[in-house]
Amino acid sequence: MTSRVERFTYDDRTVRMFVLATLVWGIVGMLVGLLLALQLAMHEMNFGIPWLTFGRLRPLHTNAVIFAFAGNAIFAAVYYSMQRLLKARTFSDLLSKFHFWGWQLIIVSAAITLPLGYTQGKEYAELEWPIDLAIAVVWVAFAINVFGTIAKRRERHLYVAIWFYIASLITVAVLHIFNNLVIPAGLLKSYSIYAGVQDAFMQWWYGHNAVAFVLTTPFLGLMYYFLPKAAGRPVYSYRLSILHFWTLVFIYIWAGPHHLHYTSLPGWASTLGMIFSVMLWMPSWGGMINGLLTLRGAWNKVAADPVLKFFVVGITFYGMSTFEGPMMSVKSVNALSHYTDWNIAHVHGGALGWVGFMTIGMLYWLAPRIFQTKLHSVRLATMHFWIATIGIVLYVVSMWTAGITQGLMWRAFDETGRLAYPDFVETVTKLMPMYWVRAVGGSMYILGMLMMAWNVFKTWKARPAQYKEEEHEAPALEKTYKEPPERLAPLTAGNAPVAGLGKWLERLFKGYWHRRWERLPLTLTVMVVVAVVTASLFEIVPTFLIKSNVPTISSVKPYTPLELVGRDIYLREGCYNCHSQMIRPFRSETERYGEYSKPGEFVYDHPFQWGSRRIGPDLARVGGKYPNLWHVRHMEDPRSTTPGSLMPPYKWLLTGKLDYSVVQKRVDVMAMLGVPYGKQALSSAQSMAQAQAQTIAADIAKQGGPKGLADKEIIALIAYLQRLGIDIKAAPKTKGKGKPVASAEAKGGAR
Repeated sequence: MTSRVERFTYDDRTVRMFVLATLVWGIVGMLVGLLLALQLAMHEMNFGIPWLTFGRLRPLHTNAVIFAFAGNAIFAAVYYSMQRLLKARTFSDLLSKFHFWGWQLIIVSAAITLPLGYTQGKEYAELEWPIDLAIAVVWVAFAINVFGTIAKRRERHLYVAIWFYIASLITVAVLHIFNNLVIPAGLLKSYSIYAGVQDAFMQWWYGHNAVAFVLTTPFLGLMYYFLPKAAGRPVYSYRLSILHFWTLVFIYIWAGPHHLHYTSLPGWASTLGMIFSVMLWMPSWGGMINGLLTLRGAWNKVAADPVLKFFVVGITFYGMSTFEGPMMSVKSVNALSHYTDWNIAHVHGGALGWVGFMTIGMLYWLAPRIFQTKLHSVRLATMHFWIATIGIVLYVVSMWTAGITQGLMWRAFDETGRLAYPDFVETVTKLMPMYWVRAVGGSMYILGMLMMAWNVFKTWKARPAQYKEEEHEAPALEKTYKEPPERLAPLTAGNAPVAGLGKWLERLFKGYWHRRWERLPLTLTVMVVVAVVTASLFEIVPTFLIKSNVPTISSVKPYTPLELVGRDIYLREGCYNCHSQMIRPFRSETERYGEYSKPGEFVYDHPFQWGSRRIGPDLARVGGKYPNLWHVRHMEDPRSTTPGSLMPPYKWLLTGKLDYSVVQKRVDVMAMLGVPYGKQALSSAQSMAQAQAQTIAADIAKQGGPKGLADKEIIALIAYLQRLGIDIKAAPKTKGKGKPVASAEAKGGAR
């Protein structure tokens, strides 16, 4: 029986909208990145304006590049390729419009709130709870559109690109929901339900897998569709693509804890993350090989086609990044690289090299097709390729150099056994040449983006007066399906039939079972969910349920109401983008900062503040190190206390009024999260905060500092900074069977 033939058209209007959004947000996000690079080379580039400081703009840059530039590129790729691979128009044009405008509204909301200081203070997850809810709603609309299109498809089997799209869609939803579980403390203020060690674990389970399932798997789907299309050749190996897909989906989810080596995270968790990170090298390079070998015999075409040039270099950067990442996850290497600019080199090699070049190649390939005309200038696209390639090489090499320099200087001792560079700022000043080279490389990359924007704009200008909607036809998908006779034929080895385990293994090796799963979208989706959730639970359950993993310290008490508000100001100003609060158990760090950090120190930290980079020194033991007036002078003019500092001045903290009306609400929310506040704090938090502020302000005035600071934001921030490390500042003594007993100084703390 012959299936009826159905006629349909594709929705390229949505693709055009996402392509243009990708270009616009890519340039915006990268320009913000260039400003940040210049701010590290010249602190004056902070301009003394609160919403233009490095601490507030860095989250805007990362969110713009990841979720605006890369996010819109993913949606353009999915909407274009999915329709053609499934031979069906997108499930709902209305949902497509809602998806597009909803996502752009989310990006605009982020662009407004982050510079204004509204942030959760968690890397790659800074957006506050109303925006997180909006993301969930838009993502659901996207999911309905994808699975609805799959349901109405006219192609029986799902192509490899769609496997990667499904994995990305499902996993990002799981990551987003569980990492962003918070309790609101206001319209744009919330506290994570996790604290300390558990929050750190959850954040990097999310953070590393956001890289995996936003910046890797969907772009592999893009590679598997657009590379063969541009090359006019089939993918090199179907079996290798199966191996690539399933090993990535299962292994990637385990790797997050390698971001927390030598921290207060239980050692077994970070070791597990390291093991699976090293294992990731094999499937990742399998994908790289599959991509590059697709071009075998077509290198003359690569030499002439800028689209293929971008794809080749992009895939090469994927191979480089997926070798470097597992290498950096090894503990001995991580001991040197962590908190340094080496991480910045690694991230940008992936983001600008892999994601950026694949996106650019896709946009050049799509532009003439979606605008139904010729690309304005192939020569200009080729120039773009060379400028961007030189730019990214300068960027990555300069940051490799800066990172290794930092790591070696931090751990260096002189011949007398003392730190060779005891002042942190000594390492900062050594990096200035590398920061300028990074700015030059970034400028070249952005110049290439502007060239592409002009090229695409001119291509768009040459579009026809009215786009032609080409009508396609394909047989309707039959409700019942019979396996082709050749797949049901008995397997043989020579002349003898293969049975039992041998038969099963041969069919598995030849892709028989997977070929069957590809025509069962629900089965494939469930298998992805099982792989992701199972791997996640194996790590999360022990960390959250085994109490001994996070031993408490009796001397560690909750933050006072004023300290809590000061901590919120610390988050608002983005101080965590430059300062860590985690002293690793290395002699170089304990000599420089003090006693190494313990898990029990952070049980009241919602969210944790261990940081991922040290542009400034660690602050875990800064409490009591300097008098209150020093902090006032340091925030007003950092170079007056620390010559050579890159830190911007925060003069507005000395004039900005402290809003005492929010104190009680925030203490109440922390109490809901299990922080053991006493009756006084639960009934009179505001008066407690005011009393502590008066004490600190009087001390500043007594030291010869400015008067009348009791109602200013600087007082709350100083209260928080002076608290850090105080609870266990003296080394704990032992009693009985080696159990730690808090010292008298620790018991007193800031109380």
